[in-house]
Amino acid sequence: MSNFGEGGVGLFTFLETVFPPIPSEIILPLAGFLSQQGQMNFALIVLTSTLGAYLGAVLLYYLGAAFGMERSIRWLSRLPLVDRDDFEKAAGWFSRHGKSAIFFGRFIPGVRSLISLPAGAERMNLMTFSVFTVAGSVLWNLLLIGLGAALGTQYALIDKYSQYLNYSAYAAIVVVIALLIVRRIRRSRGSDHVGRNVEEG
Repeated sequence: MSNFGEGGVGLFTFLETVFPPIPSEIILPLAGFLSQQGQMNFALIVLTSTLGAYLGAVLLYYLGAAFGMERSIRWLSRLPLVDRDDFEKAAGWFSRHGKSAIFFGRFIPGVRSLISLPAGAERMNLMTFSVFTVAGSVLWNLLLIGLGAALGTQYALIDKYSQYLNYSAYAAIVVVIALLIVRRIRRSRGSDHVGRNVEEG
């Protein structure tokens, strides 16, 4: 993270918006922690992370507007560890809550990354979409970066237990990836089973 700098934070948040398995809950607190250590600029982190999130959201918005909801879902669900159900949940959230889903969806993992797709497919006003997206992204990013900066004030304590924190982080990443893979395999098998039943019928 130190090598990538503030621009790298923006790149990570852009990728997290387009590719949900990349978690901002890990990236942004780490950036905040480094800002407290003087290795990054706090305000610039907030700016680049918000810009990255907005650009990623706009990309999905235009994808939904250009190709429609169904075609976009078919294409994006081919990405590794991304499931069709994730897109359908985001679409359901948007249909239930309308424009407010763009703002509040920024605080909900999964929905945060994919809510832009149904907004584009429904041709939501781009200015309204932009305002709600930027407002929600700024608040979410400030919260996570601020938490990381607050942890930075406890550097001595964190350094003391850093080895255990590293092991915990690695274990959490492995568990999350394993769960995503298992979910994809189970749903793939379920789809195959349904397909065979239809053919036999």
